[in-house]
Amino acid sequence: MSLYRDFHSQEEIDANYRTDIGLDLPGIMRHFAAESARVRKQLPCRLGLKYGPTRAESLDLFPGRPGEPVLVFIHGGYWRLGAAGDFSVLAAGPAAHGVAVAVIDYALCPAVTIDEITRQSRAAVAWLWHNAGDLGIDRERIVIAGHSAGGQQVGMLLATDWPGQYGLPADVVKGALAISGVFDLRPLRHSWLQPKLQLTAETIERQSPLFHVPAKAPPLVVSCGSAEPAEFIRQSHDYLAAWQQAGLAGRFVDQPGANHFVAVESLGDPEGLLTKVTRELIGEAG
Repeated sequence: MSLYRDFHSQEEIDANYRTDIGLDLPGIMRHFAAESARVRKQLPCRLGLKYGPTRAESLDLFPGRPGEPVLVFIHGGYWRLGAAGDFSVLAAGPAAHGVAVAVIDYALCPAVTIDEITRQSRAAVAWLWHNAGDLGIDRERIVIAGHSAGGQQVGMLLATDWPGQYGLPADVVKGALAISGVFDLRPLRHSWLQPKLQLTAETIERQSPLFHVPAKAPPLVVSCGSAEPAEFIRQSHDYLAAWQQAGLAGRFVDQPGANHFVAVESLGDPEGLLTKVTRELIGEAG
C-alpha cells in the first residue's frame, strides 16, 4: 500500500525529505549563527519588535533607506527549529541595496500547530503594513521570501484573503520568493516529523499551498538547489506548474550544485543570485 505517491514506507519518505543527510547540520547552523551575529554588529537593526501578543511574535528589522521597500523573510527548520536571530545574515544582501529586511520569529511545533504559525506570519505582514510610516518602509512595496518551512509560509501568505480577514488591500504582497519549500504536506504525516508536527488530514488540507493557489497574485519566483533531495525539487516544480496553470506570473530559478542550505545563502550576498532575484521582484512592484 502506498503512503504517498510511490513511497510505501516511512523510511522511503524520510530519505526523500530529510535535508541533513550527508551534511553537518550542527556545523551549518553554527555557521549561520556566527555570520548572523557579525551582520547584527555591522548593520543598523531594531531587534525584537513585537508584531503580536504572544512572546514568539516578534521580528528583527534591518532598516533600509527611508521610504524604500521591505523584504519579509521567514526562516525554515521544519516548523520546529530555528529563530530569526539565526538568519540575520540573509539581510545583508538586500540591505546593501537600501532595501529594508524584516526577519520574522514565530512559535514552533509542537507548542503550536502550523495553522498558528501561518496566523503569526500573516499578522507580521499586517503589522508591517500598518506601521510602515513609523518603520520608514514603503507599505506599497512589501515583498516576501521564505526558505524550507518558510517557503510553505510564503505560499500561505499568497493565499491570504487580506481584505476579508484583515481589512487590507488584496495586493498587500507585491512579490514572492519561495526557496526550497514544501508545498504539499501529505508525505510529512508519514515521516519522522509527525510526532512534532501532529498533522491531521484537515491541517494538511488547510496548510498545503498546492491546494490553495489563488485566483490573483503577485509575481512568484520558486527556487531550489539541484543537489537537494529529489522531492524538494519535484515539489517546487509542481507548485510552480499549478501556479502557472492558474494563469499567474511565476518562474523557476535553478541553483546548480546547491544543497538545501546553500540554496538560501546567496540572499546574504549583495551580489548573490537571490539578492538579484529580490531586486527584480521589487522592480516589478514599481
